Amino acid sequence: MSTVLAKPYYAKAVSEGSDTASTKSAFSPTDSTVEVPTLGAPVSEQKASFWRQPKHNLDAVATQPSVFDDPTTLEQYRPPPQWENTHRFDPAARWTWREEYRIVRRIDWLIMLWACVMFFSLDLDRSNISQANTDNFLKDLGLTTNDFNLGNTLFKLCFLIAELPSQLISKRVGPDVWIPSQMVLWSFVSLGQFWLTGRGSFLATRCLLGFMQGGFIPDVILYLSYFYTKKELPVRLAWFWVSNYMAEIVGAFIATGLLKLRGVNGKAGWRYLFLIEGGLTLGIGIASFFMMPPSPTQTKAWFRPKGWFTEREETIMVNRVLRDDPSKSNMHNREGLSLKMIWNILKDWRMWPIYAMGIIFMVPVTPPQTYLTLSLRNLGYTTTQSNLLSIPSKFLGMVFLVLWCYFSEIIDSRIITLASVQLYALPLLIALYTFTSETSPWVYFAVVTLIAGFPYVHPVQVAWASTNSAGVGTRTVSASIYNMFVQAGGIVSANVYRDDDKPLYKRGNRVLIAICVLNMVLYLGIYFFYKGINQRRDRIWNSWTAKEQHEYLETTKDKGNARMNFRFAY
Repeated sequence: MSTVLAKPYYAKAVSEGSDTASTKSAFSPTDSTVEVPTLGAPVSEQKASFWRQPKHNLDAVATQPSVFDDPTTLEQYRPPPQWENTHRFDPAARWTWREEYRIVRRIDWLIMLWACVMFFSLDLDRSNISQANTDNFLKDLGLTTNDFNLGNTLFKLCFLIAELPSQLISKRVGPDVWIPSQMVLWSFVSLGQFWLTGRGSFLATRCLLGFMQGGFIPDVILYLSYFYTKKELPVRLAWFWVSNYMAEIVGAFIATGLLKLRGVNGKAGWRYLFLIEGGLTLGIGIASFFMMPPSPTQTKAWFRPKGWFTEREETIMVNRVLRDDPSKSNMHNREGLSLKMIWNILKDWRMWPIYAMGIIFMVPVTPPQTYLTLSLRNLGYTTTQSNLLSIPSKFLGMVFLVLWCYFSEIIDSRIITLASVQLYALPLLIALYTFTSETSPWVYFAVVTLIAGFPYVHPVQVAWASTNSAGVGTRTVSASIYNMFVQAGGIVSANVYRDDDKPLYKRGNRVLIAICVLNMVLYLGIYFFYKGINQRRDRIWNSWTAKEQHEYLETTKDKGNARMNFRFAY
């Protein structure tokens, strides 16, 4: 099944045949004899094998053709003066693959790595409730399974409510300020769980954590989009979510040690778990104020007088990202969104299918994953055994995550990648449904581990939503809306397994099987939805003359993915 990448179609004013093709000036249209530097061969036209992308001559020109090579579209897409990186915009800038690879590696080490550290701390504070469950957490506080479900539901609900406000604050003050502020705020709530006394305080801290952490993930993704192209972002997001799994693996080992503090000063071990891990997040949050530059051209600060990048490197970073997606300059990083803009984005029906899938695409695999440690305890495993036995599923999920994200890029299909997870989960859920009280605990452990270690394709769907949004402002809101639907899915997941259905959760597993089948049908429908839109736009666009295409680009009031020259990814 072939796919069409989300991208605008442009009138081409350059030769795209080779790395050595020369072009006439697109910057001095009144003088057709002026030569400009050559452009690189378009990557999209180079053949790639199934397992590897095409290799480039390191000293060949890497600069890709774009709207900035056409005198008409250059002025339409020229970055506005208020954009923070405008001073590095240069449509004549050219660089080699050697330079591009070097700067991307530097971005990976300086920007991406710290994003992973921050996400590590988020998940450490978000998932340690699972480890606390193995240390009689519910019994100590006089809670039932339904109380635990309610706590998870309130957490997801507050997380959902905070998504859009958090994104709007981030867009106004800058993610480099808001993200570290969020981390400091939720770290105090997290370590404050040391003093939990019962159902009321448990539910209150669940709500507060949701409010403080809501918006963190889309905030970071928007921030990363300032530095990476659409092609690079999905794989980076895969490694971003690897830090999530690493937090759960490392957290399981940390919990194994900290929970042994039960009885010290008459306190339960889970209290020390919350206190120490919350303190770790506080330290990372404070450090993040110094580790997050506002943009590629704003890395200099009083504590970093020379900055991270040279002028040449800044020019390459700015122009390669803009050539990949010119819409990234339509808002600066301290510009807020108006209510009218938000409303227009909410009305974008073309994004609704992706939002809708955010609710249910992970529901089939989430309850078995959430209840893994609690189920192991119910089967008779000790606290230490339950924590250690949760590690294989985390490791398996981490490996599958990376493989599936690379698989998505290799086959260039979001739908196949996302639907394959449902095919993976369906036979395992059917097997889980057939289990009885006589089933061996180790067989149960093996199947639930495989389900909990499912290929986590959320990064693919996040990148898909970002790609189909078009425009910084649209991405800001659509990322929040999408994540709100994902959190709504988390609320659904938190209530599939009920107290009166334990320990085998037969009724709940029937629901999971039904939703799994439904997801496969819906993904097929979304495929035809986006393919149909693209085919219709192709017919209209190709029926126009070059003059009519230019006239449309100059006069249209269509914006973002509503433009006739935009193609959706699927």
